[in-house]
Amino acid sequence: MWDSTLNLKRKMSKTELMLSLWEEGRTRLTKLLSDITPADLSRRLHPQSNSLGWLLRHIGEVEHLFAKNVFGEPIEVRASTIGPMAKDLGRFTDLDALIAYLDEAHGVLRSAFEKQNEADWETYIETKEFGRKTKAEALARITTHTAWHSGQIILILKYGA
Repeated sequence: MWDSTLNLKRKMSKTELMLSLWEEGRTRLTKLLSDITPADLSRRLHPQSNSLGWLLRHIGEVEHLFAKNVFGEPIEVRASTIGPMAKDLGRFTDLDALIAYLDEAHGVLRSAFEKQNEADWETYIETKEFGRKTKAEALARITTHTAWHSGQIILILKYGA
């Protein structure tokens, strides 16, 4: 990372590196948000697929759960888009509320990242979703999850009805 006050390069800490990787991966989502309109939220690729609004809510819920389950953040998560009974009933239609929820999820997860020290990234955690992983390995899960659904959102914006 460049330190302009000293005109020197300094080595990033592992936490800074992990945060930077996650933030960059999340741009797959954040760069889309300004293109989404309230009318887009009900769009789907197929009548039985999830709507764009549902996908935005799902990304936020998973980020909250990740902060709780991987980093131990003391938060309550009411997940309505996760699990075998999760069904898109077309209720995620408030764009401002969805953006606010994603911003909150970003803040919660960013804060969790920033609390980690160097050794924490090699600590093993276990979740029912992806088993036993180091926190560093788990980073790939949240990054690819957001990127995966961002790709679906792009397709909905392009081809969805």
